[in-house]
Amino acid sequence: MYLGQEFHILGDWFIIHFTENYGMAFGMEFGGEKGKLLLSLFRLFFVGGLIYYVYQLTRKKYDKLYVAVLSLIIAGAIGNLIDSAFYGMIFGGSEYQLAEVFPAEGGYSSFLHGRVVDMLYFPVLEGTFPNWLPIWGGEEFIFFRPIFNVADSAISIGVFMWIIFQKRFMSMEEELKNEEASGKSEIPSEDTQAS
Repeated sequence: MYLGQEFHILGDWFIIHFTENYGMAFGMEFGGEKGKLLLSLFRLFFVGGLIYYVYQLTRKKYDKLYVAVLSLIIAGAIGNLIDSAFYGMIFGGSEYQLAEVFPAEGGYSSFLHGRVVDMLYFPVLEGTFPNWLPIWGGEEFIFFRPIFNVADSAISIGVFMWIIFQKRFMSMEEELKNEEASGKSEIPSEDTQAS
């Protein structure tokens, strides 16, 4: 597909719309080329840290829902990181033309500087704000305007579930700490074993 090309899947409310973003989820950006590199490196360390954390949780047989929530966030971050790391090296530019795979002159960008592909667009509701409404009165609106990808969805669903079940997760964390503390106090010390 070329940049901006779209296919209507279910009328006008579900559209495959090819676009690329330079930064974070839903097209947000972060400080040009240096910001892009920092964001990519942050994602890399964040994903590595989260994978290690989830590994530790699974060894402790922690709440499976919490592990699933964190796994959604990890999966989404990895998806966007893969796009950011390799997409620019594999494809040529897609402005006004179809993107070429492995062009002879090389991709449009270097390692960790690629753009993230977004394609899911759900403009479910379109209209105009009433004139009496402060600030936005008379302006047109589209709900849901952002174009996103499956990775963005995984991150958003994971964060949303983490917020909803936060109380459950925090109480389980307390229980785990209490169990570990009581388990340590039941282990006899070397002095007690010697006597």
